[in-house]
Amino acid sequence: MTLQFSLAPSSPETVDTACVVVGVYEGGVLTSAAARIDGAAGGAIKQLVESGDVTGKGGSSAVLFAPAGVAARRVLVVGLGQQKAFDAARFQRVNGDAARALGRLPVDGAVSYLTEVDVPGRDAAWRVRTALLATDHAAYRYTATFKPREKSTQPELGRVAFAAGADAQAGLEQGLAIAEGVRFARELANLPPNICTPAYIARQAQDFAAAHADSVSCRVLDDVEMEQLGFGSLLAVGRGSANKPRLVALEYKGGAAGDKPYAFVGKGITFDTGGISLKPGAGMEEMKFDMGGAAGVLGGFVAAVKMGLKLNLVCVVPSAENMPDGDSYRPSDVLTSLSGLTIEVLNTDAEGRLILCDALTWTAQTFQPQAIVDAATLTGACVIALGKHATGLMSKHDDLAAELLAAGETTLDRAWRLPLWDDYQTQLESGFADVANIGGKSAGAITAGCFLSRFTEGQRWAHLDIAGTAWDEGRKGLATGRPVALLAQWLLDRVEH
Repeated sequence: MTLQFSLAPSSPETVDTACVVVGVYEGGVLTSAAARIDGAAGGAIKQLVESGDVTGKGGSSAVLFAPAGVAARRVLVVGLGQQKAFDAARFQRVNGDAARALGRLPVDGAVSYLTEVDVPGRDAAWRVRTALLATDHAAYRYTATFKPREKSTQPELGRVAFAAGADAQAGLEQGLAIAEGVRFARELANLPPNICTPAYIARQAQDFAAAHADSVSCRVLDDVEMEQLGFGSLLAVGRGSANKPRLVALEYKGGAAGDKPYAFVGKGITFDTGGISLKPGAGMEEMKFDMGGAAGVLGGFVAAVKMGLKLNLVCVVPSAENMPDGDSYRPSDVLTSLSGLTIEVLNTDAEGRLILCDALTWTAQTFQPQAIVDAATLTGACVIALGKHATGLMSKHDDLAAELLAAGETTLDRAWRLPLWDDYQTQLESGFADVANIGGKSAGAITAGCFLSRFTEGQRWAHLDIAGTAWDEGRKGLATGRPVALLAQWLLDRVEH
């Protein structure tokens, strides 16, 4: 069920809803909305604090059922943690906590007053947008490949309103659009690889373009067309699979006809065995997420279209499946890329950069964009360097890097810049080709970025390595939808400036 969101400027004690959500800090400090509920209910929340049932610790919650003096049938009291430490990241977390708690209750709707809580340096529009995205993210359920369940007789959460006035309307509208992009990305990335093939990704893009034909068009290149054009690097990766590669290009015309577009490029490896350089079996099932970059840029594109941004945007997805087969490419093969540069393959499991390099060349040649941002689950080295919290950002353009870092801070979809110095390029030297596809054990994320930089010379370009941030670990881990929010905010900032 897709949640419906709205604004609710009414007072917490009088709003007619199945559940009102309020917050309490550690030490029993009540927020304004909680204090109003408490006053109307004869001190019911303070009694819970005194009894220890409400601690105010982050992640905690308690429910008041049908309190006297309050119109709502339930009051959900959410712990906010320490008041002096409350910041933007904590605000995001508590809204996710509240959504998960609401999901466990038999309620069909709720009004949250957490958006009235002060967050230093953030306005009402930001609070509503962030609360909406956190709520929608926490409420997401993957059901595509489960047996359809019987309709429950219990109410299910379908509507959430946030306490805010007209000054937050823009935040609500942006949040709705970005949430749709995030859901698009998550749903695509969560699908199993026997469904989500390169051809399937192409069909999803075509379907979206058809539904928005007034402003969006889609072009798909198959393996025959790419061979004629000279996509030697991309096609080599997909040679071992029965699922043939595709290159997808979506165009959104939201700006003036003569304006150069911005461009997204996303790695779309729908399953990565490692090829002849076969990966270990343990954890290989997670390699269905190796198209997380493709999902992320497609989600960013969806968000931009839904927001109706006044700019031109292209989204290019090179997609292939990396499988071992009698026709697979091998270590020591030399490939000729679309740019003309030759590449010595030292490891077939460094395949993402091989499909991206041709896509980056084609995007620059075809669209002459004013900036290209690529996103890719590119290297395990980036996970070692930054863990699961920060996306790795690389660019030779300080202004572009600063723009993307700022967008990440605004949305809490954060990135951290890694160097892209020419010093690292020597690790990619080859005795048999213009460049090798790996640079050895050290600085693996950076040398991958250095490899891509050779195919973006003269182009304003940045690379996002989302290997650590695109999905949650474990057998039940789901795609996160990152970096949709970051990309959407970056585009929003370009329109506003």
